Amino acid sequence: MQCHHIHPHHFFFQRFSLSLHHHLHHSPKFSPKFLTMSSSSSIIPEKHEDEQQKRSKLLQTLQYHNQTKHNFTQYARSPGRLDWANQPDPFRRYISAPLINLQHFPINNEENEKSLNLSSIPLYSSVFTSLPPPKPLNFSSISQFLYDSLALSAWKTTGFSTWSLRVNPSSGNLHPTEAYIIAPAIGSLSNFDFVAHYAPKEHGLEIRAEIKNGFFRVCDFGLPNDCFFVGFSSIFWREAWKYGERAFRYCNHDVGHAIASVAMAAAGLGWDVKLLDGFGFSESEKLMGVGTVGEFAVPNRPVKGRFPEVEFEHPDCVLAVFPSKEGNQFDIDYMKLSERVREFSGLEWKGKPNTLSKEHIVWDVIYKTSEAVKKPLSVGERLRIDPFRSSGLCSESSYKGLTVREVVRKRRSAVDMDGVTAIHRDTFYQILLHCLPSGSGDDVKQGKPLALPFRALCWDSEVHAALFVHRVSGLRKGLYFLVRNEDHFDDLKKVMKLEFTWKKPDGCPDDLPLYELATGDVKELSKRLSCHQDIASDGCFSLGMVARFEPSMTEKGAWMYPRLFWETGVLGQVLYLEAHAVGISATGIGCFFDDPVHEVLGIKGSDYQSLYHFTVGGPVVDKRIMSLPAYPGPDIDA
Repeated sequence: MQCHHIHPHHFFFQRFSLSLHHHLHHSPKFSPKFLTMSSSSSIIPEKHEDEQQKRSKLLQTLQYHNQTKHNFTQYARSPGRLDWANQPDPFRRYISAPLINLQHFPINNEENEKSLNLSSIPLYSSVFTSLPPPKPLNFSSISQFLYDSLALSAWKTTGFSTWSLRVNPSSGNLHPTEAYIIAPAIGSLSNFDFVAHYAPKEHGLEIRAEIKNGFFRVCDFGLPNDCFFVGFSSIFWREAWKYGERAFRYCNHDVGHAIASVAMAAAGLGWDVKLLDGFGFSESEKLMGVGTVGEFAVPNRPVKGRFPEVEFEHPDCVLAVFPSKEGNQFDIDYMKLSERVREFSGLEWKGKPNTLSKEHIVWDVIYKTSEAVKKPLSVGERLRIDPFRSSGLCSESSYKGLTVREVVRKRRSAVDMDGVTAIHRDTFYQILLHCLPSGSGDDVKQGKPLALPFRALCWDSEVHAALFVHRVSGLRKGLYFLVRNEDHFDDLKKVMKLEFTWKKPDGCPDDLPLYELATGDVKELSKRLSCHQDIASDGCFSLGMVARFEPSMTEKGAWMYPRLFWETGVLGQVLYLEAHAVGISATGIGCFFDDPVHEVLGIKGSDYQSLYHFTVGGPVVDKRIMSLPAYPGPDIDA
């Protein structure tokens, strides 16, 4: 590995590169013994039995994570080739459910100001400082909310192939995430409270059920007026068709991207978003009406054949969306809410889900792990809405004056990076300031989710970023670390390499906990770690998201496993939007060599794990691919 400017710490990277290809997987895979109850089990106290179950679920989750790691000598199991005849339909529809088409909106602010429907859309950079006055909940605002969060953003075509892109990105553009709206009566949609499935291809809502006993009016849960819920579910098969057993990771990345997409679109309307994480799996399932497919027996190995039951939707989470106001405070009785949600089983559910593929592969470990990470109902938990915290600002001139809609709808995933584009360190610092969960201010300590869009989450940050800096003018090339929860700082220094310097880089804002670990050319290193992909080395910088891993699950439960990936997805969405807002591009990287990343950092064991990689830089545009409008016709948007 060559370096034009030799630095004392360059030896670290040179030494690693020489041994990189000889790396062997040093962490044995777990083989958990699943705990079964014998005839004498009835004498075990209930509390002890709960701990047994908790431990068994944790072991299954750790087994999955270790089994699905990529290594230099072996990749996680996948189909090996793409079975195009059985490529899943990317659009779920509920056959015979009433479809109500929603409004479309112009992208540019000048066009929008001429519209009779809405006033001006706020600038992208402004919503990180303060939210605009909240719009009322009506047909127009719910249309705009979905248009700017989960709708199609464009169609692409080349040769005989045509495919769609969405506002919320997805690994492989496979889109396992489905969305549901549970809302009070809205004119032009329903005269009653309702549950609807969002159909992005049509930009419409399929009314699945009407709740005629006034769910949002009768239930006194302390919800504000104009509050509604958004539910997300995952169809694992869509992702597993291409990526095999690692797909469960990617599905949860996508949930995180969707959460952030919803939070950003809501911010443009003056709305706030909060994960209702007191809900259990069962409550989420009933609320969205996705528990209608019968359960199936999970095999003990991957099996190919006709298994229509694997097209079921796994409920992930429910978000509350509500007007942003000072002093907002929910006081939800989750037990009482759970009792009301049980009544949803008696609703008249409309529509039958369409078939996505003729044949399937059942990746057994995905379904065993999805069972292990099901969250129970949180009894007695109170939902707290913290005041909005502004994000830091050190280089407002880095932004291009784009509106929220222009950024979220025109964002694209780069296929290649040009290996030339550089950004100034002030732009780099500005991007990272928007990656912090707690915002900015006097004596702000990073960790608590207070700033947009991280405030949608319910736990203190568990995810950090190891950054490979390639082309940032005014900043030395090398390895850096962004500490997103400063309570972890001492522990991180302890578990990582002793030779790391942990010093603040030149010109770094005081409220940005970014540290230089070692300097030197890390382009080849980042490329090799990200499955030998040039895109990781040809950008301005790339990074690996490192989560506090096993301790977070030990403290809370195996159900934290998907939530760690959700947090990485939220962070990844910020990187996507920031890149576009400053005039470059970004791409999420799900393929990386897990344990070699840990070796670079000096991490051993499973207290910290790398869960997602990203690259940011100047994109290479493929001129053979033509862009088409998302919704051609009278409401054309491009």
